[in-house]
Amino acid sequence: HRLAPWESRSRHRSRTMAAATNGSKDRSRSPKKELKVDPSKLTEKDLQDGFSADDIFGSSTSMSGYTYDDLICLPGHINFGVHDVNLSSRFSKKIHLKTPIVSSPMDTVTESNMAIAMALEGGIGVIHTNLSVEAQAAEVQRVKKYKAGFILDPVCVPPTMTLEELDELKNRLGFTGFPVTESGRMGAKLLGLVTKRDCDFVEDRKTRLSAIMTPVKDLVVELEGCDLLKCNEKLQSSKKGKLPIVTASGLLVAMVSRTDIKKNVEFPNATKDPLNKQLLVAAAVGTRPADRDRVNALVSAGVDAVIIDSSQGDSVFQHEMIKWIKKEFPQIEVVAGNVVTKQQAKNLIECGADALRVGMGIGSICTTQEVCACGRAQASAVYNVAKLASVYGVPILADGGISSPGHIVKALCLGAEAVMCGSLLAGTEESPGEYFYADSGTRLKAYSGIASSGVRGAVQDKGSLHKYMPYLNQGVRHGMQDIGAKSVPDLIDKMVSEQLRFELRSSAAQREGGVHGLHSFERKLFA
Repeated sequence: HRLAPWESRSRHRSRTMAAATNGSKDRSRSPKKELKVDPSKLTEKDLQDGFSADDIFGSSTSMSGYTYDDLICLPGHINFGVHDVNLSSRFSKKIHLKTPIVSSPMDTVTESNMAIAMALEGGIGVIHTNLSVEAQAAEVQRVKKYKAGFILDPVCVPPTMTLEELDELKNRLGFTGFPVTESGRMGAKLLGLVTKRDCDFVEDRKTRLSAIMTPVKDLVVELEGCDLLKCNEKLQSSKKGKLPIVTASGLLVAMVSRTDIKKNVEFPNATKDPLNKQLLVAAAVGTRPADRDRVNALVSAGVDAVIIDSSQGDSVFQHEMIKWIKKEFPQIEVVAGNVVTKQQAKNLIECGADALRVGMGIGSICTTQEVCACGRAQASAVYNVAKLASVYGVPILADGGISSPGHIVKALCLGAEAVMCGSLLAGTEESPGEYFYADSGTRLKAYSGIASSGVRGAVQDKGSLHKYMPYLNQGVRHGMQDIGAKSVPDLIDKMVSEQLRFELRSSAAQREGGVHGLHSFERKLFA
């Protein structure tokens, strides 16, 4: 019986191994002696994991651009509580924030309501430029005139409106009380107030509001010029929910709500002018000659900073605009951009920019990279521009690509001093637009880009910014605590000194780092 070739070779190997074993007590391939390491002699380098930011982004052999999701921050040592983390940072050279978040100048994100809420929460809002000069200046004025607790632009209704129409308005806006004025507009003569109690039990929905409203003679009102403390006392003594503020001739100028007083009495982190205590606000402009008139109007309205809005900021047009604004209005902070390279950043800084916006084609609704084939992955852009800008002492805003608190932490880790958010803040009550419902019943708001080639989308209702911002802030604090940084400057210092370590994540690691392995799950925006 002949053996197959592979079987013959196998038996030969077995005999050889047996002979070798009999001839030696220990022919193992494993080391004869265990390698012993003295723990006391371990160096810092021996204990160092991961890579520095410069290893990842400064490598001459790497030809890839990285996004936030490509990176993960390695944890550091925690020797402080999450409540000890300080989020104070800079929006520009002179404007400081208590919260490193800025609302984007988009027409579905930032008008006066958003700018007020952002400033109260310690950030700042940028009024978009897709408005007439007069309308944009008026939005800035609303922010500057804001007093905590006073509703300066309540939704008014005319006395001729029917209950049927009011029902539709209530469903769209989400609240139930409205002042009734002669023209249905703010600044007109106050006629009365209509609330849920006035209309719930009226069967005929064709009834006009004039027939069921509480007339002005039965209302508790206050004259303009009163302070919030006096208004609060009047609401408590009258046991009313809303207090109209009128002129001596009866024109409606504001409203005070008991629920709003509870929310707005104190905002210790508010971004205010240290002298006049007014909220700070920024506004966007373009680079056309007519935009100089817009800048004049915005400065007259009290704007604190001007954002020059361009997807590619390194142009002769923006250079000229920066120089003109700094010459004519040296007190106004100028945020230039957008840029993604060191050379772009250097050019704008040398023109006089007080801060830079970083990002090109990476927003959730942006098409610049797709249409123009220009841009850069955001993590690479933020690190490289921040490295250059820090030499000049100029802060950068990481603009776009932010969809979670984790992305905010990563942007700050790479050298940004604040992030600019669009889709993250769209869908809040304070963003422009009206809610609508998807077929599934989800409550949505429209979201679109200023220069997004016609792209429009929708984002989920996020509720009030005053509830959403604390969630974002707490997420950032926890992330910084895990890294071992007590402040934004401390975080950046750890990155520069290479104490903060990173790793690149494979696609499998990115999947592992998110929700996975479940048959189904429900993700809440925040709890």
